[in-house]
Amino acid sequence: MNHSEKIQKKLSTITIIAMFAILILSAAAYAYAGDKDAEILAHFGNAMAAVAEKAKPAVVNISTTRTVKTQHHPFLDDPLFRKFFGDNKPTPQKRKVTNLGSGVIATSDGYILTNNHVIDGAEDILIKLADNREVKGTVVGVDPKTDIAVIKINEKNLPTIQWADSDKLRVGEVVLAIGNPYGLNQTITMGIISALGRSGFGITDYEDFIQTDAAINPGNSGGALVNIKGELIGLNTAIFSTSGGYQGIGFAIPVNMVKQVMTGIISQGKVVRGWLGVTIQQLTAELAKQFNLADEKGVLLVDITENSPAEKSGLKRGDVIVEYDGKKIDSPQHLRNVVASTKPDKEVEIKLLRAGNPLTIKVIVGELLAEQQVTAGVQYDNALKGVSVQELTEDLLQKLGITKKIKGVVVNNIDEDSPSSGVLMRGDIILEINRKTVHNVKEYNELVFKIAKNQKILLLVMRGGTTQFLIVPSQ
Repeated sequence: MNHSEKIQKKLSTITIIAMFAILILSAAAYAYAGDKDAEILAHFGNAMAAVAEKAKPAVVNISTTRTVKTQHHPFLDDPLFRKFFGDNKPTPQKRKVTNLGSGVIATSDGYILTNNHVIDGAEDILIKLADNREVKGTVVGVDPKTDIAVIKINEKNLPTIQWADSDKLRVGEVVLAIGNPYGLNQTITMGIISALGRSGFGITDYEDFIQTDAAINPGNSGGALVNIKGELIGLNTAIFSTSGGYQGIGFAIPVNMVKQVMTGIISQGKVVRGWLGVTIQQLTAELAKQFNLADEKGVLLVDITENSPAEKSGLKRGDVIVEYDGKKIDSPQHLRNVVASTKPDKEVEIKLLRAGNPLTIKVIVGELLAEQQVTAGVQYDNALKGVSVQELTEDLLQKLGITKKIKGVVVNNIDEDSPSSGVLMRGDIILEINRKTVHNVKEYNELVFKIAKNQKILLLVMRGGTTQFLIVPSQ
């Protein structure tokens, strides 16, 4: 073997050793990478489990029952049928209907949030807590315009959930939906925020939904949508589905809107919303051209209400609002939502375009008085069960023909099977309950909540300008 052959043999040996070393190192690196991936997944799984454990105790199961009447078959109204068989019609039958939903404990002393459609028309409300305790709930107030309801249970030291700022949410954030789909308690699903500010579905009057692909099914309504910190970001309320089940599109009410509604109902017995007094419409390319605008951003003012905050501030028909209180305005629904969430008497800055020229106007926001009616008392398990009341306003006093300055609540509806039916009348002003003065809906709720099922109730009411005592018999 000559010298060159020896060198070539050595190089071949070195090459084989090097390739073997590379294979060993590659296998080790792959194993190491696999271990790191598994470790990352383990950390993520543990984090999600911790989030679920943190939020779950504050989510409850809500079961409601109501009575419905079954109507006779339309065939019985046929004149030919009645000619042969007479006019005797079967008496409508009553049956109990059960509905399931979810709720979120908002305060440790028993205030619970859910959707209005979960408890609408309910006669009995049963709350099942995370520790499997079952307690009766009563409705404090509802707001159909946002599909939010507040329930109260007589419990203390309840687990609650921290609230996030839903104005800071971003598309793509990981979220968990917690609820009771199909009655399966404490079910958790995961997804992301698919979109923000969804509206125009006709589900509620004020729509600003969070869209998520976390699985939401019947029974999830009123449950919690939480972020990766376990903070409440929304109240699950609706799904988009052609089958009635999950199809990857669910909607939740942002927690900032929920907080505003809840605070008003609990503290004032009504939902307090801001008011400008304007009629608005969406800008189109054609309208933008007519008003000498460079683009279609903002909303067009079509009309201004007389003596409204808008008129007093100098807003005019044809103005285009592009910014409200620091928020860019992109649609009429968006402007409506931000104005409604503004506290009355707050001064806000509005940026607009008038004849194509930029202008800034300051306006003191008013209160939307039409929102003062909040249903109360319809679920109480006592002699005032089925009675709904509303705040007594100056406008109502005038309509009722009462010139005295009085405080109380006005009866706006009485269920026909209520113990109070035949005793109270619509338009009655309740001044006292069991010799205790009632100034507003909040005080009414607090007093009625304490009355036992078998207790007679002494009411002081004003009817037609005359004050009188009435006794409502026990159930």
